[in-house]
Amino acid sequence: MSGLSYPEREGCRKLLGLLENEEIMALCDTITNRLVQPEDRQDAIRAILVYSQSAEELLKRKKVHRDVIFKYLASQGVIIPPATEKHNLIQHAKHYWKKQLHLKLKETPEPVKTSENIRLSQQQEKEDKTEKVDFRRLGEEFCHWFFELLNSQNPFLGPPRDEWGPQHFWHDVKLRFYYKTSEQNVIDYQGAEIVSLRLLSLVKEEHLFLSPNLDSHGLKCASSPHGLVMVGVAGTVHRGTSCLGIFEQIFGLIRCPFVENTWKIKFINLKIIGEASLAPGTLMKPAITFEPSDLEAFYNVITFCGTNEVLHNVRQVNSGTGDQALHRK
Repeated sequence: MSGLSYPEREGCRKLLGLLENEEIMALCDTITNRLVQPEDRQDAIRAILVYSQSAEELLKRKKVHRDVIFKYLASQGVIIPPATEKHNLIQHAKHYWKKQLHLKLKETPEPVKTSENIRLSQQQEKEDKTEKVDFRRLGEEFCHWFFELLNSQNPFLGPPRDEWGPQHFWHDVKLRFYYKTSEQNVIDYQGAEIVSLRLLSLVKEEHLFLSPNLDSHGLKCASSPHGLVMVGVAGTVHRGTSCLGIFEQIFGLIRCPFVENTWKIKFINLKIIGEASLAPGTLMKPAITFEPSDLEAFYNVITFCGTNEVLHNVRQVNSGTGDQALHRK
């Protein structure tokens, strides 16, 4: 989910701690294109680490001075001649973090997170072979990963952090896209390639930024005994400095049986509503109004029916029109 490894992230966090507050805030504005408004210094540092494509890209920033990199390396016991140029200091820092990563991998047998899968940090009881998953945590981690990856494809935010593509979806994934702006329409897409391309076009060509609301009102998660996990999330839609409206989305996730703790997207119901189409006085902080028990009812036929029937059930449960997958307070 992140473009930085754990040693790189922690190293950059310590390195950024050597900068002045004004430099941290200015660096945050540059990296996030002013789309993130941090509340304080630590919030700004978190945003810098999340939105940096790589450690090298971060260290090459003009606001990350040569002296700061040198002081950080010295504090870690990496002795380098004081006259070393910045680009060489960056290589020394990368080499140091790479060594730390190798040491960590030797100590930790668990797999490293990659952009192609979502790996949960769950402890498993030795006497119980069935993994106990915290589905609320899964939903939060999935949404952080999905929206950070998708939004990073927006050309206004700099180079993409990780590769977006069909590898994140099951090959027969379905997308139901409902939008109500100047016009109203519902379009269905099927197949990993076309679904990934349609979602990509929202941020890469239409320059949208989807900001999920991950508090208790904006995120709902549930699971079926058959292995399907459903994540419902609401949020706001932005372009540049303008808030255009809200979005509401349901994801159906299924665990990949061939890779441990890896989930892929089976279906998506996405609804986008423009601000002009919202009722007067409607709050701009969208919320999921149904409970996890309502989500569980969506897949009580999954054993006997395919995904088509599940999606059909989702559409009927809400309004009977097929237009709504999520509702908003």
